[in-house]
Amino acid sequence: MAKSKTANESEPVIIKKYANRRLYNTETSSYITLDLLSQMTREGREFVVVDAKTGEDITHNVLTQIIMEEEQRGKNMLPVNFLRQLIAMYGDSMQSMVPQYLEASMDAFRKNQQQFREAMKGAFGGGPFAEIAKRNMQMFEAAASAFGGSVASPAAAEPSRSDESKDDEIADLKAQLAALNAKIDKLG
Repeated sequence: MAKSKTANESEPVIIKKYANRRLYNTETSSYITLDLLSQMTREGREFVVVDAKTGEDITHNVLTQIIMEEEQRGKNMLPVNFLRQLIAMYGDSMQSMVPQYLEASMDAFRKNQQQFREAMKGAFGGGPFAEIAKRNMQMFEAAASAFGGSVASPAAAEPSRSDESKDDEIADLKAQLAALNAKIDKLG
């Protein structure tokens, strides 16, 4: 039985970049901005940016440009020490290993983040405290990103028989997060 294609499984959208720096989405036949490409990335939509004149794949350059613009807007996610170490790796004998390492680290971080969200949803979903838990989760995520993830998780309002297993699961997620933070600290 054939699966229907999702946005992640479909062919990547071709974006043409012209000499005047305008970006043209061939799927929608319209000009777009870097902000829209950033949004497409967050939504998991695959795209390839090509130079309209030469046909050269310039996706890497455009993604780097998006990161630079985000950093200039004050959304600094890349610590100065990390950037220095990254620059120092250019030309190093280990340079070829860095992209795979960074990609694997980000994949592990995203998986841990998703597991944590699911654990929190399971712990607080459906009851009268669901809205409070949702707000607590948002504050927790903001604090975790601001302080490197070492923030205590919100506790359930009423204990139940399954609290122990939830506590174990949360403790496991905290340990995974701490291990990931330790790896990141070694980089930065």
